[in-house]
Amino acid sequence: MGLLDMLGFGSKTENVKNFTDRNAVIIDVRTVGEFQQGHIKNSKNIPLNILSTKINEIKKLNKPVIVCCQSGMRSGQAAGILKSNGIEVMNGGGWQSLENKL
Repeated sequence: MGLLDMLGFGSKTENVKNFTDRNAVIIDVRTVGEFQQGHIKNSKNIPLNILSTKINEIKKLNKPVIVCCQSGMRSGQAAGILKSNGIEVMNGGGWQSLENKL
């Protein structure tokens, strides 16, 4: 692991692979309507505005989490919320970009 990786600037593709190799759950934090217009297969839709009410459910999955949204802004917020609650999480960014890395 290089210095850039330790600072969180490493290859997102490598990080995604590391998480998916450990059966990570993909949580899409867009609205239900946005999710219905397209999403990553087998991802779970938990909109950002209710994410904090689902912390215990997410913890019970006992898996690392990759969060995504439209552009990476909401998933960045979601990652912060989950991390502050002790959940191993990475911001996957925009869902279409993340889908291309899977």
